[in-house]
Amino acid sequence: MRRADREVTDLNIIYEVIRRCDVLRLGLYDGEYPYIVPVNFGYRFDEDIILYFHGAKAGKKYELIKKNNKCSFEMDNELMIDLLYDSKSVTTRYESVMGKGIIRELDNEDKIMALNYLMSSYEKTKDFECGLSESVLDNTAVYELKVSSISCKINPVK
Repeated sequence: MRRADREVTDLNIIYEVIRRCDVLRLGLYDGEYPYIVPVNFGYRFDEDIILYFHGAKAGKKYELIKKNNKCSFEMDNELMIDLLYDSKSVTTRYESVMGKGIIRELDNEDKIMALNYLMSSYEKTKDFECGLSESVLDNTAVYELKVSSISCKINPVK
């Protein structure tokens, strides 16, 4: 990392940054160019960092994951643009997390658990109880992304 002064290695701080993020961007292998797709996500932190997301059982994301389950990912929070009048420069205050991992499609038993993690990650849905029919579960792909490497960078508000 070029700016080592902004690197974060404390996992507890990385977890807090992830908790504040709303969107997970997946980088999937698509031949000559990567395919990047934003998704809503949930998370679980234990001995591993596990991210959960979902989508239709059709379409580009679904097909690319079936072909190659390795991915890169990114999430961030732009905190503010800071005008530095004394030095006549500008900087962005931000938090970002990047990493790599392996994606696994979950079966119906694990889908509900993963969807509950996803729902609890957002303020508006954390207490929402919904019943998912068997047909909805059958037609929804729910994924676990097991993180194999992660980095975090913060340029804090001063």
